[in-house]
Amino acid sequence: MLVERIWTANAYRNFNYLIACPETGEALAIDPLDHAKCLATAKAKGWEITQILNTHEHHDHTGGNAAVVAATGAKVIAHHKAAGKISNMDRGVQAGDVIKVGNTVELECLDTPGHTLCHICLRSHTEQPALFSGDTLFNAGAGNVHNGGSVDALYATFAEQLARLPDNTLVYPGHDYIENNLAFTLAREPDNAAAQALLPGVTGQDPAQSVVTTLAQEKQINTFMRLGSPSLIAKLREAFPDLPDQPDAKTVFSRLRELRNSW
Repeated sequence: MLVERIWTANAYRNFNYLIACPETGEALAIDPLDHAKCLATAKAKGWEITQILNTHEHHDHTGGNAAVVAATGAKVIAHHKAAGKISNMDRGVQAGDVIKVGNTVELECLDTPGHTLCHICLRSHTEQPALFSGDTLFNAGAGNVHNGGSVDALYATFAEQLARLPDNTLVYPGHDYIENNLAFTLAREPDNAAAQALLPGVTGQDPAQSVVTTLAQEKQINTFMRLGSPSLIAKLREAFPDLPDQPDAKTVFSRLRELRNSW
């Protein structure tokens, strides 16, 4: 499996991705908002984009579809309930469905509601798995639920799906927010040594060269995956004095998401 991460350099700080089969050169484009960069990258690599996967229905993830389809004839794939929200969908997928790219690439669909209720993450069937996480899981952060989402669903996705994936899974999110997310982690958990160590290296970095984390690292630096941390809970109680002595993980997650909304 060949992975090309494309930094759009737009105001929303989007990442687009091409995933290609090394044998055939067939490629899947994930959320190809910057269609010009995606098409140019595929041409330079000698790849043919045959499919598009939209992780969810927001325009900053679907806005390049039409141009890529016009140039390549690629088929559009998205969550099976997104047909009325994403134009000209060719295939709706559910949890457990597999997207094949060329002869060698298989990507498993995970139904990951939260940011929206029609969100798909892709997990690669490779020796070192990779997760293309859209706006569900960011490096050191979690998606918001402002536009058609649910914080309860997002918590369930984290607790019941993402946290159970192999620790060596590479994380490829839909946006570059790592610097701000690490700052949020340290505001909530000032003694987090892993976040302290990583933040200087990503401060002011070129996002095109941004670090690719693993789930093992996320469990060290991502506040939304550290819900039992005593120092985090103590700090959270400063903002929410009514927090129980031993708050459940869902409550901690929800309160963190509330604070992150205004960070």
